[in-house]
Amino acid sequence: MAQNGASHTSLDVGIVGRPTSLFAADVAARRAEIASAVEGKRFLVVGGAGSIGSSVTKLLVGYRPAALHVVDHSENYLAELVRHLRSSTNVPASLDLRMLPIDFGGAVCRRLLRDEAPYEVVLNFAALKHVRSEKDVYSLLQMLDTNVVRQARFKEWIAERGGTQRYFAVSTDKAANPTSLMGATKRLMEDVLFTVGATPAMTATSARFANVAFSNGSLPQAWLRRIELDEPLAVPRDTRRYFVTQQEAGEICLLGALVASNREIVIPRLDPKSELRLLETLAVKVLALHGFEAVQFTDESEARRALPELKARKRWPLILTPLDTSGEKPYEEFVGDGEKAHEIGLAQLRAVRHATEAVRGELIDHLERLINDAARDATKGDLAAAIAAAIPNFRHVETHKSLDARM
Repeated sequence: MAQNGASHTSLDVGIVGRPTSLFAADVAARRAEIASAVEGKRFLVVGGAGSIGSSVTKLLVGYRPAALHVVDHSENYLAELVRHLRSSTNVPASLDLRMLPIDFGGAVCRRLLRDEAPYEVVLNFAALKHVRSEKDVYSLLQMLDTNVVRQARFKEWIAERGGTQRYFAVSTDKAANPTSLMGATKRLMEDVLFTVGATPAMTATSARFANVAFSNGSLPQAWLRRIELDEPLAVPRDTRRYFVTQQEAGEICLLGALVASNREIVIPRLDPKSELRLLETLAVKVLALHGFEAVQFTDESEARRALPELKARKRWPLILTPLDTSGEKPYEEFVGDGEKAHEIGLAQLRAVRHATEAVRGELIDHLERLINDAARDATKGDLAAAIAAAIPNFRHVETHKSLDARM
């Protein structure tokens, strides 16, 4: 149960508007195919202790892989994941299950790949995923390092080791016609995925999908935390987003990783008329599930001062903010300009086929030099220009306003 009596199930339904998983039927229909791709195989899951990676890891255990090695930089998330698996799942005694608190792009990970037998399937969920992380040159350099440069080096190591049959890396809806630098780095990640270290023996796939409800760092999770800490909720005004549950995110990635064809990016079949959900309406629902009526504010100080009195009357301050920070979109889309969605034999997933190759070795090398040589001058504007030169449909608007400047 979540706090104040609101169950996780009721919270998920309140956000996504669905009582059951949208993708469970597709997983059931392809169960034999998935089982054949997993049973007895060696899996490496990078970023596997985060919200999406852990959802996929939990699903994989039930299909009896031979090895399931999870790499994540968060030691605490890894500890919680293995505790959960051991407590709630019948982990086969034969499964080589390991949690590895290492950096996927560092020398220790390269040593792991050298020392271990080849992984037949590699799933990569490592990313800096927040638009707020593009606020200055330092955060942007780290984003480029995680989302682009290390992805390229890691993919090269996988190709050099050989033996990998499938390689999946998760993308984002924000990579379609990107307006944020974060979305643009994930668009470049797609190019890395399909071009760097590509071999005829390796099928490479990806997925773009919606916001994951109550995932680590998500706005709905932040709402729960604000209620727990007796703080006002905040939401951007007139902003609509698609949402999936953490279970649905895991199922999308499982299907994308093991069913999709080479160079395909799977996308959910979500109807914009019914599934693009107004964030302020969702915040009101979350408060109602905790027994509170939302009271709208535009001033943060007033909202903080009013909270004690409002709470005593089962009401709660909800701050509506303007959507004016750099890179933020008022809507979401999965298909970019020049792309066309096609059917892949699934009821709730389609795919776009990757066609462009924006990333060149020179760009990767240039970014790597800027990241690793602190003596080199680098500005956010220069980095944005280099990204724009590589992505023709990049439509970034710099407002010099960051999400860190508000709730």
